[in-house]
Amino acid sequence: MTHRITNTGRVNLGHLFWLRSLAIIGQLVTIAFVQIFIGVDLPLPAMLLVIGLEVLFNALTWWRVSQQRPESNMELFGQIWVDLGALSALLFLSGGTTNPFVSLYLPSLAIAAAVLPWHLMAWLAAFAVTCYAVLGFDSVPLNLDNPANLFDYYRAGMWVNFMVSVGLIAWFVARMSRALRLRDAALGEAQQRLLHDERAVALGVQAATVAHEIGTPLSTIAMLSEELRDAARSDQGLAPYSADLELLEQQMTLCTSALARLRSRASTTTNRQPVGEWLESFGDQWRLRHPHVKFERIGAPPAEVSLDDTVAVSQILTILLDNAARASRDHVTLSCTLASRGDQIVFEVCDAGPGIPAALRGSLGAMPVDSTQGGHGVGLYLAFSAASRLKGSIELTDVSAIKPRGTRAVLKLPLAGGRKFSGAGRQGAAPSNTEKQA
Repeated sequence: MTHRITNTGRVNLGHLFWLRSLAIIGQLVTIAFVQIFIGVDLPLPAMLLVIGLEVLFNALTWWRVSQQRPESNMELFGQIWVDLGALSALLFLSGGTTNPFVSLYLPSLAIAAAVLPWHLMAWLAAFAVTCYAVLGFDSVPLNLDNPANLFDYYRAGMWVNFMVSVGLIAWFVARMSRALRLRDAALGEAQQRLLHDERAVALGVQAATVAHEIGTPLSTIAMLSEELRDAARSDQGLAPYSADLELLEQQMTLCTSALARLRSRASTTTNRQPVGEWLESFGDQWRLRHPHVKFERIGAPPAEVSLDDTVAVSQILTILLDNAARASRDHVTLSCTLASRGDQIVFEVCDAGPGIPAALRGSLGAMPVDSTQGGHGVGLYLAFSAASRLKGSIELTDVSAIKPRGTRAVLKLPLAGGRKFSGAGRQGAAPSNTEKQA
């Protein structure tokens, strides 16, 4: 869409080139017809000179269209001014205002109104009115073999002129209106993306602030937890709580690891890592977050595939898996495969929960919304935003279309460096395996 916006001017200039080409052909056909079949004696050398200059100018216009630089409004103004000048010269040599094609000024002015600012359009309108006034006072009269048929010829010419004017105005103005609608739609989409990004940035700033604020309390809790573990070794009253203290330390390790990843994301520019190596460690870390959830990693990740930003992908999958764990502790699965075309890596998270309510399907990921599990949808909103920044996408569907139960979250991301793997490359991956944890 952006390409269409930046090249709208060049499209207008290209339209003017083709319209002028059609006009040149029409002028030559008209001159030949009235000269041969109607018997009008026209000043052919002068008229052909004007048309020849038009052809030369149109060739320069075609060269200009082929350039990569966008043209200015003054260039479009000059293009239409040349068309009006050439039309005025031809009308001067063929009867002036008595020529039935004198109203061809109007299509050119309609085109100018569609592509130019009002002040430039006013100058062209003044130029056209001046030319029309001059033609009313002075012009080369038409020399007909049979002047008695002048009215019939004039009426036929007016009919042809009307059809040509209607066609030109309808075609060009319709094309320009379509280009403007596409531009407005693109601008609206860009504004929506900007608003979406602003919301994501605001939430990210808040998250960074909270992460900074909880650093000290986490250190205090970690120190107290370590002291309690030491006390449990000698105090028999605390011995039954050793397992709970160990779990508490594991959860503290997860919190400190999350803060470390946040600092790493802010200080490093790349986090590329092979997907197989990264996914194994990521799965082990996520199990610690939800030790009571039955987690299953299906299949083996594709070999020789890397991710550009494993930190961002970890954040996205953590949010999707956390939502799945809240929906269903019985069964949460994660799989990693290549897309059929080999240009994307696909992560699929499934749960056995109640599924997505119909009322939330259109708003999930587009804005923070309250969920049926008590969440506020902020994490899922951030996941969609992060996937968009990675040029990927997230799709939420039901696991089963026959009996809607459970949710399937599919994360699609482009391969690192824009690589593409063929089917043979996918077959070379390690055989599938299944890892389970009750």
